[in-house]
Amino acid sequence: MLISTTSFKTNTYRYIEVLLELSVSKLVEMRGFNPIELTKTVRRWVVRYNRGVEERRYYRFRGGKWYGGIATGDVVGCNLRCKFCWSWRFSHALDKGEFYSPKQVFEKLFDIVLDRGYRYIRLSGGEPTISWSHLIEILKLIDETSMVFILETNGILLGYDENLAKELANFSNVVIRISFKGTTAEEFHVLTGAEPMFYELQFKALENLMNSGMKPGEDFYPAVMLSFSPDENYRAFKKRLSLIHPTLAESIDEEYVILYPHVVEILNKFRLKPRKAVNPYDIPDFMI
Repeated sequence: MLISTTSFKTNTYRYIEVLLELSVSKLVEMRGFNPIELTKTVRRWVVRYNRGVEERRYYRFRGGKWYGGIATGDVVGCNLRCKFCWSWRFSHALDKGEFYSPKQVFEKLFDIVLDRGYRYIRLSGGEPTISWSHLIEILKLIDETSMVFILETNGILLGYDENLAKELANFSNVVIRISFKGTTAEEFHVLTGAEPMFYELQFKALENLMNSGMKPGEDFYPAVMLSFSPDENYRAFKKRLSLIHPTLAESIDEEYVILYPHVVEILNKFRLKPRKAVNPYDIPDFMI
């Protein structure tokens, strides 16, 4: 059975939505997995409900030098399968770690903040938005403090559902960092294993956040993995961002692979060679 794209609306994002509704993976050959469907699978393993409270698997809580000092809760599970991921042993896993409630997570992170004098809190390691209710409850607790929560996310779900972006806009102390996996749809596919068309959802996440009233470059900003990107692709990427809002092209957080031993292991597994990478003992200041 052949599907004519002319029967769909020309808007790229509506096209993606229709494909998902039709479960197009059963009708045409796809080049990679569907991260929306993978989200559902991962949720069944890394999320549970305890007396109506959504709990999430975590594998550690820690302080660190990033952002000038931040308390971090590392979650288990992700809806992408990045072949350069520093936390792949846990982000690609389903059954590791322990379950924690939002209140337990907040208390552990707040203790780290008090002990070390930090201002910032984040969830990292995997994809925080997979456990949405859990995340929102943590944000509500942080909203009662003077701390700032940095939401590190690939943006897939924020691009897929604009209501999530609207909900985030209700918080005054959250900053969203959308981490692009490469500078083109093809790079995205090579680096994550996902179907190339889902790359568009990362751009859509930026649009949804902006349309929700959040300020580009202040309330949210893009980051991008550049270790595998030629210069011409990066230039085109920045131009694409500027079409959404000029500030976004001026506020990019540039990411490069840090060659920790376990990162070298996964790179070798997939025979992936970065154009540029960073020695873990000599990380430049702009990446910290």
